[in-house]
Amino acid sequence: AIFYYGYAGGVLLKRDFLCKSTIWITGNDIGYTGGSSSHMEEKYIIQHYLRHHLLYVINSVCILNSEREKTMAHKRLTSACLSCLTRGQLDKYPENISEEQQIMFKQKVLQILATAADNESAPMLVNKIDQLRMEMFGSNTDYSEIKQYFNEYVMKKQTRIEYEVVKAEDQLMRALQYAMTGNYIDFGAMESVSEEKFEELLVSAKFISLDEQEYKNLKNDLETAKTMVFLHDNCGEIVFDHVLIKTLKMLYPEMTITSMVRGFPVLNDATMDDARQIGLAETVEVMGNGSTVAGTCLEYISEEALKVIQNADVIISKGQGNFETLYGCGLNVYYLFMCKCNLFAERFHKKLFEGMLINDQSVR
Repeated sequence: AIFYYGYAGGVLLKRDFLCKSTIWITGNDIGYTGGSSSHMEEKYIIQHYLRHHLLYVINSVCILNSEREKTMAHKRLTSACLSCLTRGQLDKYPENISEEQQIMFKQKVLQILATAADNESAPMLVNKIDQLRMEMFGSNTDYSEIKQYFNEYVMKKQTRIEYEVVKAEDQLMRALQYAMTGNYIDFGAMESVSEEKFEELLVSAKFISLDEQEYKNLKNDLETAKTMVFLHDNCGEIVFDHVLIKTLKMLYPEMTITSMVRGFPVLNDATMDDARQIGLAETVEVMGNGSTVAGTCLEYISEEALKVIQNADVIISKGQGNFETLYGCGLNVYYLFMCKCNLFAERFHKKLFEGMLINDQSVR
């Protein structure tokens, strides 16, 4: 089930994103608004406490009332993700801190990973570790220069990419292939980004194969869609997204497209600043999702962003981070990404750095 717990005005709120209902609890009083009346049969055992003005739900037992809800409970935590996070996050701290601070930071990082819930994805855990860095050191790694560099780097190739798309027999296919290739620029999923490797992938982009049925389904959905939300991922990559969005606007002029970027700086993920730098904001409406997570966690994004996503006829979701946080949402989402780690390659039966197009309903 897709729920989030929040604390407002002394009231514990449980939000159901599928049925758009809210259950509020304060003391012994329980109220209910919206959604299906069957949700009143749900029973909850909730123990909670406040820490640093955030609510942590320690134990929640929910009796699910429908098969649809049961299919929405996903285990997102994997041993591979824990290993990757340990390697990538444990030594990520300022150079000038003391030995005692290093020990304390590492202990707290390990505690976050050791106590992670099964349904917590890697981006959600990275967000917790980023918050820890802010609490301990007052800052996180600044990717602003890297982001500006890669945006400019890819923008120099934009004219050539647009030409390749326009002259292609299937322009949508070609734009999707380049958009997948752009997903290589990811400082979160990989230890380093090689421009040489990127150029190599760019040359072979037109040979990326897409699942025929998924591609057919996407085109069918686009023919009838009135609204689309495009969930962006990384800097640089967003230039390829821009090319894809221009192609979509040309092929489906009646469809309204809204681009959604991260609400705040996180890793090298695209924000409003990136959208403005590459001119995306001049092509479509762009909005931030109100979240600091390197993905699209429905329980953490703003109410405005949530409403836009819920009301979209079609959603294109770029990158691994968006997939990790969003899959199983039950919405009409087409995930578009490059398999950049063994976990993704094995899950989708792909080789490393191969592209993937898959609808949320097809994810197993």
